[in-house]
Amino acid sequence: MTSRESQSKNIALTILQGFDNHFRIFSEITEGARQRFEEADWKAERKYSRLRIKFYDTRVTESIQILSDNYEIQPFNKNHWAKIKSHFILLLQNHQQPELAETFYNSLFCRVFEREYYTNEYIFIRSSVSTEYIQSDIPSYNAYYPANSGFFKSIENVLNQFTLTLPFENFKRDSRHIAKSICKVFKKGNRTAELNFQYQVINTLFYRNKAAYIVGKAINGHNEYPFAVALLNNEKGAIYVDALLIGEDSVSQLFGFSYAYFMVAHPVPSAIIYFLQGIMPRRKKEGLYSSIGFQKQGKTDFYRGFLHHLEYSDDDLILAPGIPGMVMSVFTLPSYPYVFKVIRDYFAPPKEITRKQVEEKYQLVKQHDRVGRMADMLEFSKVVLPLDRFTLELLDDLENTCASSVSYVLNEAGNKQIMIKHVYIERRMVPLNIELELAQKEQDYGRIDCLIKSFGNAIKELSAANIFPGDLLYKNFGVTRLGRVVFYDYDEIVYLTDCNFRVKPKPRNHQELMSATPWYSVAPEDIFPEEFASFLLNNDLVKKAFMKHHADLFEADSWIKKQENINNGIYEDVFPYPNKFRLKRI
Repeated sequence: MTSRESQSKNIALTILQGFDNHFRIFSEITEGARQRFEEADWKAERKYSRLRIKFYDTRVTESIQILSDNYEIQPFNKNHWAKIKSHFILLLQNHQQPELAETFYNSLFCRVFEREYYTNEYIFIRSSVSTEYIQSDIPSYNAYYPANSGFFKSIENVLNQFTLTLPFENFKRDSRHIAKSICKVFKKGNRTAELNFQYQVINTLFYRNKAAYIVGKAINGHNEYPFAVALLNNEKGAIYVDALLIGEDSVSQLFGFSYAYFMVAHPVPSAIIYFLQGIMPRRKKEGLYSSIGFQKQGKTDFYRGFLHHLEYSDDDLILAPGIPGMVMSVFTLPSYPYVFKVIRDYFAPPKEITRKQVEEKYQLVKQHDRVGRMADMLEFSKVVLPLDRFTLELLDDLENTCASSVSYVLNEAGNKQIMIKHVYIERRMVPLNIELELAQKEQDYGRIDCLIKSFGNAIKELSAANIFPGDLLYKNFGVTRLGRVVFYDYDEIVYLTDCNFRVKPKPRNHQELMSATPWYSVAPEDIFPEEFASFLLNNDLVKKAFMKHHADLFEADSWIKKQENINNGIYEDVFPYPNKFRLKRI
């Protein structure tokens, strides 16, 4: 074996060892979620949720340093890196996380070398391995058969599958409530239990914030019913079942793109994803990987899917519908459910923020608890797109307002392409202002009432997580497929505890009453909630709905009270499911 060949093998092995170290630390933090849940250590849970996101890049940097210290990896050598990739593929043959290791390899390579070498010859544009039947010492799910153990006993077996140290507050009560809920579903569908009736339950709990979830499906003949059981700690030494969610839409909401990532400990993540895709077929693989903490894998699968879609579609990239943003140029591909956001080179008044601050705001959102009300985003660098897929209007906007982020390159065939230096990609939603305008035009008060109720709930739930959106205009919020209002414009986002909520002083004389400008001092952090009405209550039907559900949003005292709770370590419970799914504790 030549020294070059030996070095190729060693570099491949070093990269894999870097990934293995990353996955080991990732798993240790994830496995610790059980103890944090049992001890009701919510502060630590928030800390480790943020830490787990941040350290991926740290591990990549460490691996690059090890390679640089021990091998000559620069300048780029085509034959050398083609061999390194081949050796890396061989090392993955019996690996339990091969798809994640490939992504780690890509991250390292793309950090070291230029965009021109990002081809499948040197990195994993396409995956080299199948992940469907990877063997594991720990099964991905367990099956329970009511025909063998009895209907009620099988429910108890599902609840007892996880050996938590805390006892149930009232085990019989919770089992009984679950049994009644299942019977209601069967009665509604006019079905009886068939011979192969069974429960399949993922063999690990899904931890997030203050809850732990049992996730599985009930199979009855040809029918399958996804379900999730929410367990809460009563903070008095016991746990209880708080909710039972049944049905694809109900369970799917738990895995939405606007929530923090779950802590799910399992040596074969692809097996968990395979099960989840079976019960939520409308959830794509990239979103599911991100939902259990592997956001880099989510990016990889998104990019592969997007490249495939570009190849098999012919519609143009266009400016996104709605009011143009002052900070971001936003465009979309109509046939693909995402938007692409590029920071503009300059921001017109009254915006007083820098590009670096905008990037920091988006990073804050990435690491914060999004409580189901802030859209997650995929952050990419050096994204290359075909020039002939851009409309002239979009090109004009990018060239005139985002010139520092846009350049032109040629692909291998000599075709001109656009390279975008830095882009955020988010799930596309219908802007709330457009939904409201349509409902107002149709005088649909029921729809307006529903939208305003969800909008106000979004603001309140964000504040419970110590987030103030900064800009409450309807255009900065979107409506998801399931009708949920979600915030997606982060350039003015701040911590709630950094705000100074005030009551607007009353004028003391006629001159102050008629003054066109404030006659009282106003600091940058000062916020006057009563002024929200001037831009939120723009329609009689909207005003009626707002005053019905959220009149307290215009009162400074309600905001100050939320700040006091947070400063005293009191965090409100924000449940990712409607109250109708919650079970009684009697």
